[in-house]
Amino acid sequence: MPSFQYKIKLPSGTVNEGVIEADDEAAAVAKLKNQRAIVLEIFPVAKDIFQELKKFNPFKGSVKAKDIVIFSRQLSTLVSAGIPIVQGISVLQAQIENPAFKEVVKNIKENIEAGVSITDSLKNHPKVFSDLYVSMIKAGEVGGILDVILDRVSTYLEESEDLKGKVKSALIYPLIIFIVAIGASVFLLAVVIPKFRDIFTQFGADLPLPTKILIMTSDFLKHNILYLIGGVILFGIAVFQYYKSKHGRRLFDSISLKLPIVGILLTKVSIAKFTRTFSTLVKSGVPILQALDTVAQTAGNKIIEEAIMATKESVKEGDKISEPLKKANIFPPMVVQMIAVGEETGNLEIMLSKIADFYDSEIDSAVKGLTSMIEPLVMLFLGVVVGFMVIAMFMPMFSLGGLASGAG
Repeated sequence: MPSFQYKIKLPSGTVNEGVIEADDEAAAVAKLKNQRAIVLEIFPVAKDIFQELKKFNPFKGSVKAKDIVIFSRQLSTLVSAGIPIVQGISVLQAQIENPAFKEVVKNIKENIEAGVSITDSLKNHPKVFSDLYVSMIKAGEVGGILDVILDRVSTYLEESEDLKGKVKSALIYPLIIFIVAIGASVFLLAVVIPKFRDIFTQFGADLPLPTKILIMTSDFLKHNILYLIGGVILFGIAVFQYYKSKHGRRLFDSISLKLPIVGILLTKVSIAKFTRTFSTLVKSGVPILQALDTVAQTAGNKIIEEAIMATKESVKEGDKISEPLKKANIFPPMVVQMIAVGEETGNLEIMLSKIADFYDSEIDSAVKGLTSMIEPLVMLFLGVVVGFMVIAMFMPMFSLGGLASGAG
């Protein structure tokens, strides 16, 4: 993103200078005017070739969720103790070990010192601080409860990472086992089977049909392995590019929610994420419409996102949140009913939190069930494939043994 050097006059009469990132000069001016500042000078900063090359450094560290959680939790403690925000950020900057995050925090501190609001300072780093994080900080900044919000967003991020870890453990472990199973099968076909084929060829015996099929498969794999690998890579790239398109993303997300076993888990994860995020935003004082907009952007599933955006439009027209959610036919009746009760009683964030807690426990059960189910299926796959190979290879052995006995 381009950088712009600016000189502004704040409402207090102070003249400040600094650097701001924006898509273009007009966007940079708009950002500065949002701070009620008069723009005296603004011009693009010349690009430093070395700074540009640093962006493409593969060894450059990334900012992890854990870094943000620790930063937010510690800043909350400092702010609640009455330490000014700039001083608190300076203290934290000195002890941050991650170079990438240290640079981000340094830039935020400099912007705040130049008169930029905390919210706008965070917006300059969209890859580090999500829309949800920025929305909550804005609510805390406006409401004067920044320390409370920082603590709350830290808890939310920890719970989100925990949820992400559960999903990874449910999907990655079976995937690794499946890849190992495929690798073992390919190794047998490409390395072991050809040696048996050479033995059978020397005897010149007529081979059984299963053995012929196995040897033909082995020969095809051995002579076309590079083409197959290239085809798989090209197919993967094509699928990925299609997934990045609007239609492709919607199709894949729709299919993922309808898959026999994994679809149930992904639906539960989406509901837990939706309710947890929505509850946190509402509890933090973020307006309902803005909260729905943020929740939709962080849904992680196009179908869920569309359902939430449809809910937002209905709420604009005066409808209750529960009514459009019911029409979407995605959320279970229990979820819709609990949200309806929360709206009626004025305890929406409490009900949303209870739904999230319930689905967190449901995800735990689903993960255990999926793992215990996938393992025997993979073992069955291995047993069938390897068993077929063993039988197909040993069937000619009996024929050759009979020929040897007859010859004796």
